[in-house]
Amino acid sequence: MSDRLFEALPEAPTVGEAGAGTGTTVPWLLERGVTAGSYRGIDLSPTVVAHAQSTQPAVLRRRGYDAVDHETGGAVETFWFEFEVGDALQLLNDQTYDVVIAQQFMDLVSLEPAVDALTAAVKDGGLVYCPLTFDGVTLFQPDHPADDEVQRAYHEAIDSSADRDARAGRHLIDEFSGRAGSLLAVDASDAVVHPRNGEYPDDERYFLNCLLEFVEESVSVETVREVKDWLSARRDQLADGCLSYVGHRYDFLYRTGAK
Repeated sequence: MSDRLFEALPEAPTVGEAGAGTGTTVPWLLERGVTAGSYRGIDLSPTVVAHAQSTQPAVLRRRGYDAVDHETGGAVETFWFEFEVGDALQLLNDQTYDVVIAQQFMDLVSLEPAVDALTAAVKDGGLVYCPLTFDGVTLFQPDHPADDEVQRAYHEAIDSSADRDARAGRHLIDEFSGRAGSLLAVDASDAVVHPRNGEYPDDERYFLNCLLEFVEESVSVETVREVKDWLSARRDQLADGCLSYVGHRYDFLYRTGAK
């Protein structure tokens, strides 16, 4: 699906991202040949945004790019990138983009208003790309006796919030299909994180730690008696470089109609 996305982009695209995280979309765009244009990544977490601002230029230099630092991001040749703190669904609408990306994001928000905001932020015929949209399966390895109970309680906690949806992937199919634009592609795209020789490349250790924090915040001892033991075992496995994760997800590529 990403091939289809890049085929549809102009030579120097304007890119916005909701829930930019640590900024890993920037090197991905460069690796796919985007060497001109602009990227604006927005995230609610000041800590995560500060990390992206301070580390992404250095990450790119280690990968061989001639990246320069700027106060809120950096640049490679004529491709500029910046990160900022805020509510992406509000801030993205202060300009228009060729494509808006919402990666691992749509299960965190109410679907209808989120799709309204994302489609409003792109130009006529612009693209909305929602990769790795969660859909109801969370697996950690190695096995633990409390896995099934923890997964069930975690998903129930997600669904108990009015703005969350543990099955956002399947529901987003209907949300895009009922609109005036075109749902260009839908693919299953499981997220798989596993160590290589006891190490985690890039920000995968940080990602797994965040997932465990989400579980800790969502699942109480009253709900799952063994959750503390489960979390302790998972954190030990993460520290030892032997924890793996699989999340069932979908990728979406949608083109807006005329506004």
